[in-house]
Amino acid sequence: MNIGDAAARTGLPPKTIRYYEEIGLIRPARGNSGYRDFSDADVHKLAFLGRARALGFSIEDCRTLLGLYEDESRSSADVKRLARSHLAQIEDKIAALQSMRATLSHLVDACAGDERPDCPILRDLAEG
Repeated sequence: MNIGDAAARTGLPPKTIRYYEEIGLIRPARGNSGYRDFSDADVHKLAFLGRARALGFSIEDCRTLLGLYEDESRSSADVKRLARSHLAQIEDKIAALQSMRATLSHLVDACAGDERPDCPILRDLAEG
């Protein structure tokens, strides 16, 4: 199938599919005309990569996950270790976002929001 069909079946933009090919995550066959010819296995890999990226895995983590998926002698402990590490990163980001939210919420509440020039939000940003 062509790249448009692969994109429709996976929900990935053709530009992303071309990028994944460029960096070696997938290797579709090329027809005599030079056009990409995606197999069902290629589409399955693309869908796999799309789901992994939607969960926030980096490209290198996706490369590792795809390698583990294709390795029938893999250890699920390796997969779990990678997923656990990614989960810890997500939890760190959530904690940082919650802290940012609390700080900004406090500053918004402290600001009168009137015609006066005094603004605790700007003061906090300036004093950092």
